[in-house]
Amino acid sequence: MKIAIIEDDINMRKTLEIAFAERDEFEVVSFKNAKDALKKLDDTYDLVVTDLTMPFMDGLEFLRELNGRYEAIVITGNATLNKAIEAMRLGVKDFLQKPFEIDALIEAIRRAKKAAQTIKKAARIAPAKHKETAKNEFFIVSSPALERPRQVALKTAKTDAAVMLLGESGVGKEIFAGFIHFNSPRSEKPFVPINMAALPDALIESELFGFEKGAFTDAQASKPGRFEEANGGTLFLDEIAEMPYALQAKLLRVIQEKKIRRLGGLKDIEIDVRLIAATNQNIGEAITDGRFREDLYYRLNTIEIAIPPLRERKEEIMPLANAALLNACERYGFAKKSFSDAAKEELLNYSWHGNVRELISVCERSAIISEGDVIETNDLFLRARSGAKSVESLEKELIAQALGETLGDEIEAAKLLGMPIADFEAKRSKYKISL
Repeated sequence: MKIAIIEDDINMRKTLEIAFAERDEFEVVSFKNAKDALKKLDDTYDLVVTDLTMPFMDGLEFLRELNGRYEAIVITGNATLNKAIEAMRLGVKDFLQKPFEIDALIEAIRRAKKAAQTIKKAARIAPAKHKETAKNEFFIVSSPALERPRQVALKTAKTDAAVMLLGESGVGKEIFAGFIHFNSPRSEKPFVPINMAALPDALIESELFGFEKGAFTDAQASKPGRFEEANGGTLFLDEIAEMPYALQAKLLRVIQEKKIRRLGGLKDIEIDVRLIAATNQNIGEAITDGRFREDLYYRLNTIEIAIPPLRERKEEIMPLANAALLNACERYGFAKKSFSDAAKEELLNYSWHGNVRELISVCERSAIISEGDVIETNDLFLRARSGAKSVESLEKELIAQALGETLGDEIEAAKLLGMPIADFEAKRSKYKISL
């Protein structure tokens, strides 16, 4: 397993290099800052271990740049709860605060390795089946808060009206877009999504409109854009507020004229496309700030549908969680699993700032790392994500939980948490946790 360590403190970096040198199962390459790492990281790496506070580029910015390409573990000496939450949202599997035992880091790496291997194995077995199932499920369950926007979407689907979907990240805007398309007269034609936030500004134009051979240095052959791919069907413009301002005028002209021209092209191509756009931003503020064209907004916003966050749709949480868990078990070839009563309560009480996307991710991860056929609260890792509790509160809960799992054995509980026994005893005394 090849691991990249990004750590600006030379003593910590060398300590980790020496510790890993004694373990043949790992190949480690260390970097003194994130910018150096970004220049060298390639497909041969499996996991990154990164500090948070570093010069030139901090750990959170580094993780955003990686965009989920690698499993990630954070180590830091000045953790705050907000940073822990943000790191978890960026896909970090474990968050270790210095000083820590090397064995705690090793165990975290092995957990990440297990999860990655399971996912890769499942992808080799039946990737197409999983994709098709997800594509056609749409709404597994509904709720009063979801039913109104769903009914508006269903009515809108019968027309060719442009739709603007509003809602927080992860609420299911692409699900709504697909629901509208597959219930429309265009359902037999392509549904083509494009996420503006996932593409560099320089590539968005060529992705949307295509290009001719020789249009730019790397254009070795002609390529149709997303508008041509979606011809006759629906083009879903996700995170539309991220579209570069200069490109918005060209999109407006395409909507008005129903024609596109490839980059480097000499002729117009007629297109027949239904547009659905989505954003998690306040589009009114973007217009006021001069980041989004008001005339384009009205062209894209014939029908506006606001999708409520998952915390306002509590009735959906357990049906969605059960469906996600079942899907994960089927996908990875596990025996059927279920949530304990305590895990269900924790799922229902969590704030779900990442909405449905975060819920599905949590359920999939718990299916992978849990040892038995019942998912317990410690398999969910929600306490580390929750902003509702202080660091001290989380630490107290973890110590009490470790003592419970080891039947009051302080040495074993300390090992379980990767904490020196002296520190463990001091913290147990501080929080007045009885044996």
